[in-house]
Amino acid sequence: MQKNLRSKKNKKPDFNKSLKDYAKYSGIAFQMAAVIFLGTWGGYKLDEYFNFESRILTVILSLLSVALAIYVAVKDFLKK
Repeated sequence: MQKNLRSKKNKKPDFNKSLKDYAKYSGIAFQMAAVIFLGTWGGYKLDEYFNFESRILTVILSLLSVALAIYVAVKDFLKK
């Protein structure tokens, strides 16, 4: 019994697990950045294509892409 208590106290943190967590969360950040960039770039190109003077499609698509990126990130955080 005493041996089991000592082994739990002296247990070192798992380096591989922390490295996997770091890779997971940094991957989510890059994924969010890519979704936001593509949404904003797509809105900009659509504004150029339709010759809108105000950048309304850029604003709309950038806000939608931010919402989509947050949704995907939360879904990935909740998934284990």
